Amino acid sequence: MSTAEPARLAWFKSSYSGNEGGACVEVAVTPDAAHVRDSKAPARAQLAFRSPEWAAFVDFAAEC
Repeated sequence: MSTAEPARLAWFKSSYSGNEGGACVEVAVTPDAAHVRDSKAPARAQLAFRSPEWAAFVDFAAEC
């Protein structure tokens, strides 16, 4: 997993996320992992997924 500190990660929201608030997540990608956090509470815990697992999730989500 990535040893990057959360403050140093480049976080982004999906282009499908609007500005109305609501439930959004942010993702920061490093060479070995994808980090995911709640955009409304960025200081709280985050999840990290190894690159193969993240790629499998993205492929699955794209089919839905």
